[in-house]
Amino acid sequence: MKWKLLLGLALSAQLTAQPLVGGNWDDFNRAQLNQLLQEYGRSGPHYQADRPPYAVFDWDNTSIFLDVEEAAFNYQVAQLRFLATPDQLQQAIRVGVPTGAFASQFDNQAGRSISIETCATDIVESYRWLYEHYAGLNGHQSLEQVKQSPHYGNFTSKIRYLYEALDGTFGAPVSYPWITHMFTGMTRSQVAALTHEAIVAELAAPIAKITWTSPSELPGRAGVVSVTWNSGLRLVPEMQQLYGALRAQGFDVWVCSASFVDVIEEISGNSAFGYNHPTERVLAMELERDHEGRILTQTRVGYEQTHGPGKTQAIRRRLVARYGYGPILVAGDSEGDQNMMQDFPDTRKVLIVNRLRSPQSIIGQLCRQAQASYGRADAKYLLQGRDDNSGLFRPSPASLPLGAEQAKILP
Repeated sequence: MKWKLLLGLALSAQLTAQPLVGGNWDDFNRAQLNQLLQEYGRSGPHYQADRPPYAVFDWDNTSIFLDVEEAAFNYQVAQLRFLATPDQLQQAIRVGVPTGAFASQFDNQAGRSISIETCATDIVESYRWLYEHYAGLNGHQSLEQVKQSPHYGNFTSKIRYLYEALDGTFGAPVSYPWITHMFTGMTRSQVAALTHEAIVAELAAPIAKITWTSPSELPGRAGVVSVTWNSGLRLVPEMQQLYGALRAQGFDVWVCSASFVDVIEEISGNSAFGYNHPTERVLAMELERDHEGRILTQTRVGYEQTHGPGKTQAIRRRLVARYGYGPILVAGDSEGDQNMMQDFPDTRKVLIVNRLRSPQSIIGQLCRQAQASYGRADAKYLLQGRDDNSGLFRPSPASLPLGAEQAKILP
């Protein structure tokens, strides 16, 4: 398969510890990153073994193409891979969710607004039926058998819709913790296995838009709803290569992600996926666990929500406290990364994966700075283009705009 060939090339580059060569890097970005490796790496004039430089990477849509936690969630929902009882799920989907109506773009097909109350009622009702009938939960029927019931389509469509509605209405402070609650009752190894299966399935699937619509024969209180998302997660050989080159040159590499910690540890640390990242160097979303290691619905005490300002807070608490200084390289793609991109005076380079953000947003302004300084030796912000129809980096200069084909996955 093509992704295995690309993975092999990336692993080869890591093993030989060469500077960044080949691939789809923009030439200027490659040169700037190689210069950083040469100046601050173990053979450079600034390197001190007792004060190693370190880099911090966002994960979703930066280190990979698309979002691994969303991919795991989509797979979990489709395969009914839940361990929560109906009463536990009832709590998990409501925790931290405001009671107001969702934004108008999430109205049902009849044009009526929806809230957590109406949507949660339908989700739990159908989950209770599935819980009592599906052999993978507490019943006796196969997955194919329960798929014939409208309760399957009602549950899967509405719980996936709920995540999208929460994100689009209330933003990351609500939606990012919410999606982690779906792992309630699981252990670390169970989340890792689920994540692994989801990644393998995504890598084998085409890059495409997926739409689920709840069945009209079971409208419930919320009515008929639809939800669409992008599918086809891909590994990024250039980022695998960069991780390896940094480590080979004596840099410590860290991941700071708004996805759940067990999910990120599996994709970043499992050698099957080519990043070979130490699991102890992941800063991500955390939940409390019981005495048997099963995940609870409460956010872990003393840990930040690693999104936006929370990423800076986590880096300061865990990394600046450890090293005494900030990251020399930061990589990200979104508004959720802009704080850590700007908040550390020690940062020399910031790599931004270009996803055509609004020029009025802060991340859009940073992209404009990258565009204005393109070709200059003192450029701090490096804008790397990407084609969302292939998941591949674009080797041409990452000017704005890069064309409509980058901004959306075609149907």
